[in-house]
Formats: sequence, C-alpha cells, structure tokens
Amino acid sequence: MNRVPRMLPALVALVAMTACAAETAPVPLSSAAPARAVAAAGVAAPATTPPATPVPSAPAKKVTLKIADITPMGEKTEKVGVGFPIIVTFDRDVKARADVEALLDVQADKPVEGAWRWVSARKVIYRTKTYWKPHQKVLFTARLSQLPGNTGGKDVSRRFAVGTSNISVVDTRKHQMKVYRDGKIAKKIPISAGSGGMVKNGVDVFLTTSGVHLTMGKKAMETMTSGWMGVTDPKDPRYYKEQIPWAVRISDSGEYVHQSAGYYQYLGRSNMSHGCVRATPAGAKWFYGIAQRGDVVKITGTKRKLDWTNGWSYWQLNWTEWKKGSALKS
Repeated sequence: MNRVPRMLPALVALVAMTACAAETAPVPLSSAAPARAVAAAGVAAPATTPPATPVPSAPAKKVTLKIADITPMGEKTEKVGVGFPIIVTFDRDVKARADVEALLDVQADKPVEGAWRWVSARKVIYRTKTYWKPHQKVLFTARLSQLPGNTGGKDVSRRFAVGTSNISVVDTRKHQMKVYRDGKIAKKIPISAGSGGMVKNGVDVFLTTSGVHLTMGKKAMETMTSGWMGVTDPKDPRYYKEQIPWAVRISDSGEYVHQSAGYYQYLGRSNMSHGCVRATPAGAKWFYGIAQRGDVVKITGTKRKLDWTNGWSYWQLNWTEWKKGSALKS
C-alpha cells in the first residue's frame, strides 16, 4: 500500500565512557661505573659521569570501546518474536573484530545455534540458524573489560524475553494471510497486496517483496504519503497523504501490514495496493494487537524478491551465507 519515510528504532545509550592512562615507567639512571682510586700520590681520581636527566614521555592514550545501542529492548520493556536479531552498535569503528566478537556471548534458556555477522565497521548482528524457541529468556553479554588495551571498558548485558511464536504466511496469489500462533492456525485474514505497474530503475516498486520479513515496529495511526515516489505536489493526481490505522512495519522500503483505507471490495480478491499488505479493519486491528518486534511474516507469490539488507530481513540469507559475515574462523 502506501509508504512512509524510513523509521529507525529508538536507540538506547549504554555504558558511561571512562578514560584511563597507564603510568609510564621511570627512565633508568646512568649505569656508569664508580671511579677507581689511583695509586700514584698526587694524581686526582677521574670525575664520574653525571647521571642523565629523565625525560618524561607523553601518557599512552587508551581507547575505550563501548556500546552505543542494543536492539531490541530488554525483558521489562518488550517481548520479541521468534525471528528477532540481536543488533549491537559500537561507539566507534571496530578494527579487532575477531577479538571483540569472541567476547560477545549469547545464552538462551532453550538454546539454538547462532552466529554473528558484521554489517558495518560499527555494527554486528546475531541471528540463529532456526527460529528461537518461544516463551523463554535470552541473555546477551559483552565482556568488553576483557578486550586487550580497552582500559576502563565495561561489561554490558541485556536479557530479552521471547514471547509467543507469531508466524504469518501471506499468499499474494490467493490474497490471504494465515497467522500461526505457537504452531497453530489462529486467524485467516483477507488481504490485498501490491498491484505492480510502476517500474523504477528496473524494479517494480508497486509489487510487494516476497521473502521472510520481520516486524520492526507498529503505530496505531500512521501518516502515509506519496513522497516516497517523489510526488509532493498536492495538485499531482498521484499525490496522497492519508492516516492509516493499525500499521505494522515489515521492511525499510515502506512495507506494512495495515488496515485498508477503504477499497474493501478488493480484499481477498485482487492486489490493488502500492506494495503494502492491506487487511480488513478487524483483521488489521487484531494483527496489530498481537504483533511483537521480530515476528515472522513470510510473503510469497510476487516476482520482486526481498533483499536481506532491507530492514530486518536477515533470514533471506541461508545459514552458510550468514556465517561468512563472522570475523571468527569456524
């Protein structure tokens, strides 16, 4: 359906900076031997060499690596879905990636295999091989105090709460979304997906992307405009600015599951949106109510493939490809 400008999740600043410089070792005194007495009378002993004056050196600069943000929030703030990633952003570029990655630990009450992948000089993401088990706690710890040279570095930890397993399957050809909760079908919702027909740079931007999306956030009322198409003039027939209820974001390119703004006759019958998944008022409100960040939304039936860098779409990479982003040797 309609699009909005890219939204970023709220950042949580962690760990206060602590600068500390090690004291330098004193410069040793001169090692000249003491003068020996001369046997001959009247001959003075040679003068000793005066000790060198110590030259103080500049204190060594210590870099303290800290974490600028951890996503998602902790167990007391939100419950997350079974597809959720752990996204760690540092306050500066990480050069010793393998050393840092080795100090990042993830422990789950119901363990599954997982791996880190560096996506930039400051950001690393943890994804599991299979979905997390629902209804458990996961503890993340960064032992930055153990990083060589990271004087004043502090250990950081966060515990996550995994909620219900919400896995939704959207079939754009059958115009239906099936929502499974803890493995059981909970609801079938008539939908309308992207109609297609607007090609930009070889991509039909009106098609909904097919692939494994993760929910990233939600708003009870979202303002959607035609600005993403470059249409900002209200006189342009393509212009729109609408208040859309029950909007759950599933990508960075402006895709949502949301209530259809009218046009209910198309729901369950045809694809008429600008790329979002439109749902019935009752279906959209229900889905909004259960949605957790990190819930899985699988979309099938379109020719436009979801890129793994679009939002939290990390499940688009197979496990072998995902592990290639780790700095540690397997």
